[in-house]
Amino acid sequence: MEIRFKRPDGKETSGYLAMPKGGEDTPGVVVIPEFWGVNDQVKKVADRLAEDGYRALVVDVFHGKATKDPKEASRMAADLDRETAVDQDIRGAVVHMEQRSPGTRVAALGFCIGGGLALAAAVRVRELNAAVTYYGIPPVDLADPRQIRIPFLGHYAKKDRSYTPEKVGDLEKALEAGGVNHELHRYEADHAFANDQRPEVYDRKAADLAWDRTLAFLQRTIGGTPAESFVPAP
Repeated sequence: MEIRFKRPDGKETSGYLAMPKGGEDTPGVVVIPEFWGVNDQVKKVADRLAEDGYRALVVDVFHGKATKDPKEASRMAADLDRETAVDQDIRGAVVHMEQRSPGTRVAALGFCIGGGLALAAAVRVRELNAAVTYYGIPPVDLADPRQIRIPFLGHYAKKDRSYTPEKVGDLEKALEAGGVNHELHRYEADHAFANDQRPEVYDRKAADLAWDRTLAFLQRTIGGTPAESFVPAP
């Protein structure tokens, strides 16, 4: 369902909330979309989290803008004020989830540009308890990975031309230098391998394995039902 909630600056923003059978007394996950905006695909990610026992809120960092056009999506990403997205929209979503059910824990999970924002939130949003990034790295001037003080899980693609293996290697060195509690995985896949609406890059085996690892990580860090054992795709 579509909801509205307050940001720290008092302004309202919106998101898509998926609720599990367990209701409000379950851990929360703030989902941050790719540069396409809040579309049906990322809503299905939230629905899937709800099926696995988590309250999931897709935060609309693009404020109503969504597209299927790669050029327009690139413009949306270029125009995005990432500092405001993290400090206001994402932090507002995290606080909203905590206020809905005091005492529960909340993680951030993001994809592509949203993955970079999830990592940045791990540095800048003090209310967060854990963070998961799928193929995203923020600019260092937005967030220094060495400053993460919560558990962090990263999924990266070896064939990614944006977040290259070299950049991922630098990220890993920064995490190690900062003593960050982290888990970082690399997959024989391309950028956006977990997006089943992009058949040219979707890799079911890698996506299923990453999801299994994500659920196991969430269960360890914020609670919830343990993830089922992973069965490789045929």
